[in-house]
Amino acid sequence: MLMPRQKTPDLSLPTTDGAGFTLSAESNARGTIICFYRGLHCPLCATYLTELTRLLPEFAERGVGAVAVSSDGEDRARAMQEKVGGHGLRYAYDLPLATARDDWGLFISTSRGTTSIGIEEPALFAEPGLFLINPDQTLYYMSVQTMPFVRPHFRELLGAVDFAIANSYPARGEYTGDL
Repeated sequence: MLMPRQKTPDLSLPTTDGAGFTLSAESNARGTIICFYRGLHCPLCATYLTELTRLLPEFAERGVGAVAVSSDGEDRARAMQEKVGGHGLRYAYDLPLATARDDWGLFISTSRGTTSIGIEEPALFAEPGLFLINPDQTLYYMSVQTMPFVRPHFRELLGAVDFAIANSYPARGEYTGDL
């Protein structure tokens, strides 16, 4: 189980820009957003990633980088990138489902066939998760979903980053002792 203020697993995946993503090699001054999304088949993911792409410059001003990650293959990841229309956001693909579940605590769903937008769901795929990882690769914030609905808003995350910077606010939820 991931714990705030504790080091996260490393994550190394190919990206649509060919540069690849390796969490331990990130050099953003204030950390990295990892936005795990369901895949090309999810219209809510496209809307969500559009919002993240729109706010990327504001996150960058604060020293926060971002990557969108799915278990989709390269072709579907590229198609999602094209659908969203922003090339500032990095798209990592081929996330192993065992890594999604066992290392990052994401929930795995089974296919329900063709979606409302006419795209076939993969046989298995990860549900969404949003993580803010500190530059030292410790967990600052996470939200894991069991469904595509009711996700954290990126504008609110931006406000939280501002608050954390202004107040040197630590990651919370770190207590693991007896209750």
